[in-house]
Formats: sequence, C-alpha cells, structure tokens
Amino acid sequence: MSYNDRRSFKVERVRKKRRRIFYWIVLPTIVLLLSTASYGAFLYNKAQSVISDSYKPLDRDSKREKRVDPNIDNISILFVGVDDSETRKFSEGSRTDALMLATFNEKEKSVKLVSIPRDSYVHIPEKDVYTKINHAHSYGGVKLTIETVEEFLNIPVDYYVKLNFNAFIDVVDALNGIKVDVPYAFSEQDSEDNADAISLKAGYQKLDGEEALALARTRKLDNDIERGKRQQEIFKAIFKKAASASSITSYSNVIEAVGDNMTTNLTFSEMKSFTDYALALDNLNIETLNIAGKDAMIKGVYYYEPDEDSVEEIRSVLRNHLAIESYNNTNDNTLTKATDSDEFMSEDTN
Repeated sequence: MSYNDRRSFKVERVRKKRRRIFYWIVLPTIVLLLSTASYGAFLYNKAQSVISDSYKPLDRDSKREKRVDPNIDNISILFVGVDDSETRKFSEGSRTDALMLATFNEKEKSVKLVSIPRDSYVHIPEKDVYTKINHAHSYGGVKLTIETVEEFLNIPVDYYVKLNFNAFIDVVDALNGIKVDVPYAFSEQDSEDNADAISLKAGYQKLDGEEALALARTRKLDNDIERGKRQQEIFKAIFKKAASASSITSYSNVIEAVGDNMTTNLTFSEMKSFTDYALALDNLNIETLNIAGKDAMIKGVYYYEPDEDSVEEIRSVLRNHLAIESYNNTNDNTLTKATDSDEFMSEDTN
C-alpha cells in the first residue's frame, strides 16, 4: 500500500466564488449498491456499462507497487464532491464542496467515515502552501486532493469516487425519498440557487431529493462541523434505504441517476467485491469520526484549524482499522506556512 514519489502538477485557473453543496453523501451508497448480488442480467449489464463509462484511473494508479484487492485487503476510499454541473460549468479548476474518507476492514466488515471540513487549514503538497483543503482540487484536481488527504491523515488513499449534486437529488428521488431527523426548522435555497425555496420543519420525516440536499447543505443555524454530522446521518439513511428489499425495483433508476455524474478509479470488478458489506447490512458497523478544531482568522481569511490531538487520534484509529502500523508519506517539500493568495480571499457564507 505504498506509493512512489508524486509527480508535478499544473495549477488550474480558479473560478469565481460559488455556493457549497453537500451532495456527496450518496457516494458510498452507490459503491455498495452497484455491487449488490440481487441484480438480474439487465441490471448487471447496465451497472457494468455505467461503471465502465465512469472509470477514470489516475497516473498514480499505474505506479503502485501492488494494487490492493477489496476482496481480501482493507482499503480506503476518498469521496469527493465538486460542483462541476452543466449549469454552473465548473471543471477540474473548481474547489471541492466536501470530502469524506472511508476505510473498510474486510475481516470485520466494518466502515469508518471521516468528514473533513472544507475550510480545514492544511498543507497542500507540491504547491507547498498552507491553505483550505478544498483548494487542493483547484491546484491539482483529484490527484492533489488525494495526496493532500494522505498527508493530512497519514494513511494511504486507495480509491476515489467523485460525483456532482445532480446525482444526489436523482438518487434520493429514485429511492422514493429517505427518512431522517431534521434537527430544527429552517429555509434553504434549492439546487438552482433560488433563495428559501426549501422549507423544513423540525422532526423525523421523509425527504425528497431537493429537501435532502437542503438539509445536507445548510449551516445557517450552526456550523460546518454540525453539517458534517448531519451529512453522515443522511448517508446512513440513504445506505439503509438503498440496501433494503423495498428498493430493489428502484435500482435501474438509481443507476441512471449516476450516469455521467460520477468518475472513479474503481473498476466494476472491484465494486462487486463490496457485496459482502452490503449483505452484512444488519450487522454492519459504520462508525463516524469528526475532526475537532477551532475557528481561526489568518490575514483576514476564515479557516477551520484542526486540533492536532484530535487529528492524531483519528490517524491512529484509521491505521488500526486498515491494519497498518505506519504510513510513510513520500513528500519531501519544505513545509512553509504560506497562506492563501488574493485569488482565494473571496469566500461566501454557505
């Protein structure tokens, strides 16, 4: 599970500021859903076609000393949410809206999920600056985002899955909604940025795609950490609904919802290896981890400053879950406390 030295990257042009959307919670569900053994020939072939079209390996994949095998190895997946929708016309130069790192223990059939706040003040390898972790994608796409997370959490990242917000809405709707506990009443914009288009009351209730997206994105009454906890609960709700027998007839629509909205370096064969996790749903242990920290203003820019003790504890938990004693990051850059340049100073509040 070791990697060679990282290659150079090209700094992408930064787009204008944008609103953040937490659509990525659905990604782990898709990975497990597409591996389910209950597919007929039609669904199997359809899923295989979708994954084949979505397959986008990275240069680093071919340089691995040994490719991990999800059938027998403990593995990690970085779920990347970037608003590169057709409407907003964003590209590899956009920032990530959200990041979730999941580790899978094959023997225990357990999953650990770490939400990484997008404003986390971290070192970006190769660029050699300290800035918000969501800027890594602007600097060097998925590749540099992975390398930044590897350095931050000090574990290897084996795979990535990247999806845009259109699929989030469509998947939830294809599953005929999900049931979650809304912690408080609020109004939020919809996926087309119409202000206060979605209004929800507090309490346990069924949400459609737009409503689930509003709950996942809002932080008007709390903060990014609480939003991260909400998205973890939404993920669990989507996963349970997708894996339930009542959703089998919806699988075709779910697969279509993924369509062109996903890219991954997981092959279809590798995705099928997650069948055991899906079949172990009743006893599947999914633990959510959250990075403690504090708000910080540096040169007039807001950051979330992770608590080093909290980060180190999470590193230890993840390494134990992956059954690795240590991970030697190969980045040799000198760590300089450079911060954002003026091009990254403009941040909105959502």
